[in-house]
Amino acid sequence: MKVMIRKDSTGALTAYIAKKDLEEPIVEMEKPEMWGGVVTLANGWKFALPEMAADTRLPLTVEARKLGE
Repeated sequence: MKVMIRKDSTGALTAYIAKKDLEEPIVEMEKPEMWGGVVTLANGWKFALPEMAADTRLPLTVEARKLGE
């Protein structure tokens, strides 16, 4: 599933899923650098993100795998 990750006006990370027209804050990250780990959105959805460099610039759209369900 394509997920756009960006920082909002307060500097918090958010994820936008165009297919669902949904934008939610990222509330938990498995890895401090986020990439290559699992992130949890405020609505409880979990996504496995691809490996990328820790200094990857945002906003960025990635192919992430939705976990659960």
